[in-house]
Amino acid sequence: MPQSRLTTALREGHLTLPDGDIAVMRAPAGLDLSALPRDRVRLSHTFRPDHDAWAAAGWQIAPLPAGPAAVALVILPRAKALARGAVAAAAALAPLVVIDGQKTDGIDSMWRDLRALLGREVPSLTQSHGRLMWCSPGNAVAGWALPGPTLGPDGLWAQAGVFSADGPDPGSALLAAALPARLPPRMADLGAGAGLLSRAVLARAGVTHLDVIEAEALALDCARLNLPDPRATFLWADVASHDPRAPWDGVVMNPPFHQGRAVDPAQGLGFIAAARRGLSPQGQLWLVANRHLPYEAALAQSFRHVAEVGGDARFKLIHATRPTQNARIPHHAR
Repeated sequence: MPQSRLTTALREGHLTLPDGDIAVMRAPAGLDLSALPRDRVRLSHTFRPDHDAWAAAGWQIAPLPAGPAAVALVILPRAKALARGAVAAAAALAPLVVIDGQKTDGIDSMWRDLRALLGREVPSLTQSHGRLMWCSPGNAVAGWALPGPTLGPDGLWAQAGVFSADGPDPGSALLAAALPARLPPRMADLGAGAGLLSRAVLARAGVTHLDVIEAEALALDCARLNLPDPRATFLWADVASHDPRAPWDGVVMNPPFHQGRAVDPAQGLGFIAAARRGLSPQGQLWLVANRHLPYEAALAQSFRHVAEVGGDARFKLIHATRPTQNARIPHHAR
């Protein structure tokens, strides 16, 4: 494994860490933190799969940073507003802020912005198509703080870091409009985001319970605002590993299909497997996906009846019923 930028900066003396707690914010699972004293590290992440991976590896982690620290390390997210908000949160937490990220995620833009804002040079180290920088911004970045959820013109609360924060996702909107007038009683929305599909489900007749399942805590905060309905239960969970307390009668979903910038159909296949696993023997699935995504083989293996029920040139709407027991997604479809 190539030496990380953080390891290089510390071992070669470019960066010296003060004594005290080290807050590590938004670190993806598997990031090399071996150069840090583990007993001083306090991780935080709002994305459940990364949170759970760090916890399983024995690290101390929480959804949000807790208490002041001597230094805060931010792993730069790609969304600019979220990245700036993370830097502002780090500066409020610690006098020394260290920022690491890839060029493709905007680290060079962040470096230039900080130099302009602070009016001084910001030391950094470039390596492996990325940059590590460090500074003491203090209150200078307070204006970058995230404002929290805001109400959009579509009537949905959203915030930076949430899927389709700038407006309704067209695929989800297409499925929401196509759902039947009556749905089964016990429903789930897998990867619910801010709750667009969940709102459509709760507007249908017959629904008595809805599990709103979302891995990003920032999105789930918005969903709670968008769904003031006692039938909704909000679950911060990784869809791929979540098992319901009781089987669902129906599931709706618009699965994610990107890992960073790369298309990753495996995520959607994991959602299909989770739907099959969680549905009752007579359960139903309503799914929207981009037309190029290869889900058909997995659906055919996981459900006895699969049919395309609508869509357009960009999206396909699929209705699948009667999940098979102990189905296995074919290896070539993974």
